[in-house]
Amino acid sequence: MKQPPFNHRRAFTLVELMVAIMIFALIVAAVYSTWSVILKSSQVGRLAAARVQRQRIAVRTLEDSLTCIQSVQSSVRYYYFSVTNGDQPSLSFVSRVPDIFPRNGKFGDFNLRRLTFSVEADANQVKNLVLRQNPILMDMDSDEQSTPLILARDVKSFGTSCWDRNTLSWDDEWDATNSIPPMVRITLTLNGGDPSSPALTITREIAIPSETMPTVAQMGVPGSNVPNAPPPPTPPGGNNQ
Repeated sequence: MKQPPFNHRRAFTLVELMVAIMIFALIVAAVYSTWSVILKSSQVGRLAAARVQRQRIAVRTLEDSLTCIQSVQSSVRYYYFSVTNGDQPSLSFVSRVPDIFPRNGKFGDFNLRRLTFSVEADANQVKNLVLRQNPILMDMDSDEQSTPLILARDVKSFGTSCWDRNTLSWDDEWDATNSIPPMVRITLTLNGGDPSSPALTITREIAIPSETMPTVAQMGVPGSNVPNAPPPPTPPGGNNQ
């Protein structure tokens, strides 16, 4: 009996399989490497955007509060203006805050408040720019003292300079606590998050539209029973008879 012819088919050799596996591994490694770069770039971009946003919010809060600053010469105890630079920088003043301001819901109608900006380290020793508030004539409550509002995280430096009318220059100290400067320059620098990322610095020069209210304006004209009352008008034809 004649057998049908055997169909010889050529199979893959071990070398060919190893080469195919190697090529596949190289393709997978290239795809993984590209995907890792994309994820890392996306993460870096999100962190950078978040840093810029936090810095913008912090500076905007400073601008809004400084442009609404209040100062009364006869009540320096409550309306003093304080600037501290160095290792523990701070900025404190009284402001009639706008309707849209952080923690307005907590203080209700008490929009005339003392604002204190300072740089403090948290439990992880990371320095943050924080804001504490208390209504004028009231002490700061324990909740505000222990849990201030964090405006910016991982702060490298925070500085305040005041424009001196006498020297016509910026001064890092402000000894005249019973008055307010005509302009304030704020410099805020945030760390990059890792050693390879550069620090982000923003500077704003803010003109103060307010002036310190003198004592005579608050207490009234001497000899008058009504505060701020103008002198009586002179009748036509001379003095009263």
